Amino acid sequence: MTRLLEGKRCIVTGGTRGLGLAMCVAFARHGARVALTYHKDDASAEDAKRAIAAAAGDEPLVFKGSVADGAHVKSTVAAVVSAFGGVDVLVNNAAITQVLPISLLEESDWDELMDVNVKGVYLYSRAVLRHMIRAKRGSILNIGNFSSERIIESPIHYAASKSALRGLTEALAREVGRYSIRVNLLAPGLAEVGMAQGLPQHRQKEYLDKCPLGRLARPDEIAEMAAFLVSDSNSFMTGAKVVLDGGL
Repeated sequence: MTRLLEGKRCIVTGGTRGLGLAMCVAFARHGARVALTYHKDDASAEDAKRAIAAAAGDEPLVFKGSVADGAHVKSTVAAVVSAFGGVDVLVNNAAITQVLPISLLEESDWDELMDVNVKGVYLYSRAVLRHMIRAKRGSILNIGNFSSERIIESPIHYAASKSALRGLTEALAREVGRYSIRVNLLAPGLAEVGMAQGLPQHRQKEYLDKCPLGRLARPDEIAEMAAFLVSDSNSFMTGAKVVLDGGL
């Protein structure tokens, strides 16, 4: 296998489960040094450490805390820079969702989701860019979702947060391109992990009925695309949205 990320120093937020873990494992297999973050589940963090070590031989750096906590984000990035000597890649993957109609959606629900799904991307991007700009290189990948396209009914606050990432990606790509830093958005369809697990069966069926390939994505398929997008093999793409949804 071509090692797309040999020697790259990577941070993946929300990296202990689902797509986040799949990306950490793929990045490690491609030769990257991996740091990951998580919020609450210590058992999943230990499982992730073992899975990544089994894939690449080295344990990742693991940091517990909220992506919406500015002080935690700053200290995490500082610790990664101290350990690795810098940061080449940031994947903003951490996100939450709730399957709620607007009539049951409390203001606190909206605020919590926006803090994690949008503010967290801003905080981590700002923190790593201070190092990437000095190095005049780097790659940021924001993980979006098909829900922003309204392919099937989805919670309004989740769809709004993922739509916001599109504008953030485009604006940030224009701002930091002069430093040879690329910013892109990967928008997967429903996968065998993550959001699909919380959807009612009729919603999954609605998606599969519309998907030409007729199945959910495997996490490793999305992770391999993510590895390519942040690699030097993808050196002239920035501000782009890459859709990986089986043909929807």
